[in-house]
Amino acid sequence: MKKLFSLAAVLYLFFSFTACAHKLPVQELSITTQDGRLIKVQAETARTAQERNFGFMERKNIPEGTGMIFIFEKDQILSFWMKNTPHPLSIAYIDSHGTIRNIFDMTPFSLSDITSTVSVRYALEVPQGWFEKNNITTGDKISLPQ
Repeated sequence: MKKLFSLAAVLYLFFSFTACAHKLPVQELSITTQDGRLIKVQAETARTAQERNFGFMERKNIPEGTGMIFIFEKDQILSFWMKNTPHPLSIAYIDSHGTIRNIFDMTPFSLSDITSTVSVRYALEVPQGWFEKNNITTGDKISLPQ
């Protein structure tokens, strides 16, 4: 009986972990910088409250050139944190016209809120420093998800 319980516990943990690591649908987004450069990012798309709430939690590796776009139903002040997120991230808050309004770096596992300074519709998380490495700044435009 003890072995059966142990096996059940291991299987539960395995399937719970694999469910957490499930990737969302990916689409290519284009960022047009103010100096005319076009930068591409492969972004997982988080549309539902459950997808947005989980985000990149538990992900230990997020490759360069990838990210996650969070889509909200209406413009609002957005606030994100890094609970259970081991990989350092940068976040861009984007308005409903596709303009990047804020970019912030985020600290792994931090419970501190990172809040947009204006009402926005989208947030894009990428590996920390990716925006800076690609000279992406506030005012740049992003193609909006379909």
